[in-house]
Amino acid sequence: MKLKMRYLAALAVALTGTAAAVIPMTASNAAVACAGAWSSFAVYTKDMTASQNGHNYTAKWWTQNESPATHSGQWDVWADNGVCGGTTDPTTPPPTGPTTPPSTGTKMASSPYIYPGWGNPPAPSTVMNATGIKAFTMAFVLANGCNPVWDGEGGLTGGVHASTINAIKAAGGSVVPSIGGWSGNKLGPNCSTPEALAGAYQKVIDAFQLGAIDIDIENSDEFENTVVQDRILNALKIVKQKNPNVKTILTFGTSTTGPNYFGTRLVQQAKALNANIDIFTQMPFDFGGGADMYASTVGASEGLKNLLKSTFGYTDAQAYSHMGISGMNGLSDQQELTSPDTWTRIRDYAKSKGFARFTFWAVNRDRGCAGGGVVSNCSGIAQADWEFTRISAGF
Repeated sequence: MKLKMRYLAALAVALTGTAAAVIPMTASNAAVACAGAWSSFAVYTKDMTASQNGHNYTAKWWTQNESPATHSGQWDVWADNGVCGGTTDPTTPPPTGPTTPPSTGTKMASSPYIYPGWGNPPAPSTVMNATGIKAFTMAFVLANGCNPVWDGEGGLTGGVHASTINAIKAAGGSVVPSIGGWSGNKLGPNCSTPEALAGAYQKVIDAFQLGAIDIDIENSDEFENTVVQDRILNALKIVKQKNPNVKTILTFGTSTTGPNYFGTRLVQQAKALNANIDIFTQMPFDFGGGADMYASTVGASEGLKNLLKSTFGYTDAQAYSHMGISGMNGLSDQQELTSPDTWTRIRDYAKSKGFARFTFWAVNRDRGCAGGGVVSNCSGIAQADWEFTRISAGF
């Protein structure tokens, strides 16, 4: 079985909302002062106000560069408070955004991948007690038609995945499910509409009361399929509208200099479709990383940062706060070598820049077996048990 991360990337569904009616202002109406003028560069959080084209608006959740006049439908980010006239107190400063990172894209605890039923999976409590790690990413949610099921199981509950999630929660930890991956039947191609796909993801969220979902979009059936890309993005938009506090994560491959054509399209379409993705996570392995995996990982990450800046108008800090790294410990399928020392340097880089997400594939492989090659239950190099997990916990 190919060891490359087999995640999913499926969430799609453009939700159409009825635009709020524009009420013409008449001379008999008492003038309501207009809030500060909306700025495409300002960050607005829940309950912040702005005015545009003679209307006041209130933000429903975090937003930037989403015009109130065109994003005030029933399911969109702005609520139209009606017509206004005049101005607010000129001494009131314009909105400049919070001093702390926004609620979307904020830093998450490191959550390395764990794959129940594969590679001699360890007991979560053993790893948690030995390393201090508090979260895991659970691989993988696949599809039975348009119904979400754990890989190799008949549903979402009652199997080894569900029992592993319960064990993690019982030990005080949390779980992020990974939907998709490299192989298997995935929800993105099997759900025919964004609405159906969003419904499938909602079933996963509801089953485990989740705070985040990771959509691992790979291979020619999802990542390199533009129709499925858009379906996933539109579905994630719906998921975010219905679950504003659930972080949405897109995980995808990269080149050593940043996203390739399909990765660039994915980011740009996320903006064009107003998908409101929280975190864009790249997988810097099996990408021709060569002998210096630290430099190659940084190169890929800086390329993504520049793309996010040009696409969304972010500052460096804002771009980093919407980014993640998902590496591979030890030897990759291409024999790229990431040692514990290299992983520590990568962690320190991601931490210093304010990345939102930091993970690796996989805890199952976080054991030493020098000369063992690329196998499911060890890293292929000499290392202490759970060493990469321990390093990651310091993120």
